[in-house]
Amino acid sequence: MSGASLGVAVVGAGYWGSHLARTFYRSDEWDLIAVCDLDLDRAAALAGLCGAKAFGSLDEALDTVDVDAVAIATPARTHYGVALTALGAGKHVLVEKPLADRWDKGADMVRAAQEGGLVLMVDHTYCFTPVVQKMRELLLGGELGDILYVDSVRINPGLVQPDVDVFWDLAPHDLSILDFVLPDGLTPDAVSAHGADPLGTGRDCVGHLSFDLPDGAMAHIHVNWLSPPKIRQMVVGGTRRTLVWDDLSPRQPLSVYDCGGQLPMHGGRRSRSALERGDGSGDRWSPALPEREALGQMVGEFAGSIRSGRPSTSSASSALRVLRVLEAAGRSLQRDGAQAPIDAGTNAVPGSARQSGSVRQEAGA
Repeated sequence: MSGASLGVAVVGAGYWGSHLARTFYRSDEWDLIAVCDLDLDRAAALAGLCGAKAFGSLDEALDTVDVDAVAIATPARTHYGVALTALGAGKHVLVEKPLADRWDKGADMVRAAQEGGLVLMVDHTYCFTPVVQKMRELLLGGELGDILYVDSVRINPGLVQPDVDVFWDLAPHDLSILDFVLPDGLTPDAVSAHGADPLGTGRDCVGHLSFDLPDGAMAHIHVNWLSPPKIRQMVVGGTRRTLVWDDLSPRQPLSVYDCGGQLPMHGGRRSRSALERGDGSGDRWSPALPEREALGQMVGEFAGSIRSGRPSTSSASSALRVLRVLEAAGRSLQRDGAQAPIDAGTNAVPGSARQSGSVRQEAGA
């Protein structure tokens, strides 16, 4: 495979599937061969734009054309069945987030890929953006000092999804980003979630998710389908610097606030000895970011992972860590927001030597 393009079939010709198909079509690494959708007219329309063949099902495509990989952009509840069909046919698989609608299904998918010697990658697109990669560089390099808190807001006027609530729809973005940029990855022991369904849709449309980070720090994620303004912002506060990412600011998406002064005094002693943090008076600067298209980087990483046999940046192991947090959030919601521990059975990544601790080697650091 070192020289030739890799053949791919895209399953799902909707909003995200069309983005994937066009990105594969434009990539020198890939040859888009098939587009599959239950709506054959929709598949044909997209396939015609990209010089591919249209099929009403993945089974039909696999019986007709030869591909190296399958990219899945269908509802979360279908990922399990479609992925196992592709893996069973010996094809590498890229799956839209989340990996599956349950952790145990995701674990089965990981096992099937490992047993077949195949790449199973999750489309955590944000991890391939220049801004998130710079955040990772700053955090892993210790530029922020010790992490004190993470505060993330992802709200917008959106459609109520037919198969998932707002946590499963929006929070995977923030969780996958945190797993990618935090020095210890996404390793909470428990989570707390509060949700609301003020419109009576049958699923939470507004939600708050929080969990502890190492050394007494805390992460909070706010998700909302009902907000008229769209806000995509993450703040990571450290003992030396604070990082602010505004995803809707095209000119200056990332700002870093330098710190000056010590932590405030409480009762005659410092609340956290020997640690410095900003008091708002430090300098603010914006790192230079390269111009790169995230989806193009993502499909390139998928090809590189297949060719080299190495885990991808957004590996299925990372996706399983996201799923276990989402499942714990569901248990917390059932307990009216009471803290829910992470299921001990989800700590082990199937077939992997890594069962806890740092995720740096998986991400190629």
